Amino acid sequence: MVIASPSTANNSPKLIDSLGKVAIVAYKESTDLLQQYFTESGFDCQVIRQQHQPEYKNYSQSYLVLLNHCAAWEIARQATKPTLIVEADFVPVINFSQLPLTFSPQQPNVGISWLYTCAPQVYSVSADGYAQGFSTSMVAYIITPQGANHLLELADAIASAPGPTVYSSWDSQIDGFLRQKKLKNYLPFRNYGEHGGLPNREHHQHGLSKSHRADVLYGKLAFLPMYAANSRLNFILIRLKARIKGIARLFLGKFLRIAVIKGSSVPGRLIKFALSRQLTLSL
Repeated sequence: MVIASPSTANNSPKLIDSLGKVAIVAYKESTDLLQQYFTESGFDCQVIRQQHQPEYKNYSQSYLVLLNHCAAWEIARQATKPTLIVEADFVPVINFSQLPLTFSPQQPNVGISWLYTCAPQVYSVSADGYAQGFSTSMVAYIITPQGANHLLELADAIASAPGPTVYSSWDSQIDGFLRQKKLKNYLPFRNYGEHGGLPNREHHQHGLSKSHRADVLYGKLAFLPMYAANSRLNFILIRLKARIKGIARLFLGKFLRIAVIKGSSVPGRLIKFALSRQLTLSL
């Protein structure tokens, strides 16, 4: 059983009609398959590949990732349409281009909209089904020109403190930073793709989970993620674990917190959104 996004029912514009450029941020990873997918789907796709510099030698891996996203934000802030930014290990779902935009195109103060979420929390859901909320991880997201401009401010602040050589979970600061700038941040009804990468040792060394996967997907993936190691069984087991974890977060009140329900004028709408997004048999 699959339940459509509330915004789908209200004729939300499709991604292919709403976005400008697709920027794939990468280092040494192959991006051929991902680039081919987006190009064949009709997007204007550009790969931003980081070139190693001598001064990067002592930089933390987290800061190098931030630098890569900064290059994409420089492009996004000069664009006339929102920009889709994805990391090289993102695996989109089939029919990605036809999925709905995750916020109203008439909304003037959009900052960021995650299309892949990690540790998500929903804050509110509008009458037409658009959900504001929190996520960390920058595997796949839509950024507006104003959002990109402010994120470059955040990058400058991180460069000063804690600095390039220190590990920073800068992606977890984005929601709060943009909301301080009076921008609204959005979550998808379900994830538009998967983080296909291998476990991250730097995250684990700093007390975070080594890997993160989509708690629920909008549909089948366009191709097998790297973490599956070309094994369909590995893929099924990892996706099953992610689905169970997502359902557990829902019922433990981590996706939709009790305090948010109590403070909402439309608690039923929030509960319906939170429950219905998990009501699918798809991995």
